[in-house]
Amino acid sequence: MNCKQANTQISIRNVLESFSLFPSKGNSKTAFYFAFDREEKAPSLLVNFIKNIAFDFGTGKKYDIVSLVQGIKLCSVSEALEYLSQFDFSFNEQICNVTKDENKYEILSISEVKHNALIQYLKERRIENNIHLLKEIHYKISDKKYFGIGFKNDTGGYEVRNKYSKICIGRKDITTIKNKSNNLRIFEGFMDYLSFIEMKKTLEEQLSDYVILNSVSMIFKLEKIIENYEKIELYFDNDEAGNRATNEVKQLNPHVEDYRTLYQNYKDLNDFIMIEPICYDISAKSTHCLQ
Repeated sequence: MNCKQANTQISIRNVLESFSLFPSKGNSKTAFYFAFDREEKAPSLLVNFIKNIAFDFGTGKKYDIVSLVQGIKLCSVSEALEYLSQFDFSFNEQICNVTKDENKYEILSISEVKHNALIQYLKERRIENNIHLLKEIHYKISDKKYFGIGFKNDTGGYEVRNKYSKICIGRKDITTIKNKSNNLRIFEGFMDYLSFIEMKKTLEEQLSDYVILNSVSMIFKLEKIIENYEKIELYFDNDEAGNRATNEVKQLNPHVEDYRTLYQNYKDLNDFIMIEPICYDISAKSTHCLQ
């Protein structure tokens, strides 16, 4: 797939939905969305479903499919194309069906995690001991029912995961956990946060506040949050998006430290604990195995 193919043959609506971004108001041809890179009270991102482009009235930026993914994921063109490779080349078919009702998420139930499939999934990710921090979410999309583990964000939405998919139900937002500490630890996703909590059980207790971004596109929310902390630790992914996100946060506060050396040979913190024994020395930013 090249940029021309992606920009002309993949639906911009489907791409936005893959990031749990949905119209605030509009019709079958155009719609306004809330900006993905900042907080705003009124939606300013105008999306044209026919031309397959978007325009941000707040910044003056115009987006095609590839640049939109780059902006949301903070990634390169090649990484954006890799992400887009999962989509069907069905944009022309969708133009003929623009009046079709868009998919809507509906939560059917929220409960403690009890389903065997979800418990097994957490065991595979080695975070089953933190099951009390999660919920079991049953939901419906266009008359089809699904379920997954849910992690709540600050505006009441849920990051929902199972072995086969990941979505956000409700408005996308960060999750903050406050313990009245002068130290702050920041994670990209809740799987990494839960992995750290699992690691912390083998360490001397270190009181800390936490922020889980739930997407690197939420970095703009950190500016006011991090200004009063004495120490800030970052646990982002070991990829280009993680590099850019780390550099962006470092520009916001001089006390930021990159802790990815703990898992430098792995994609992320959860990938690390799935493979390695639980044995760490966070104070030294290193890992070692206890036999």
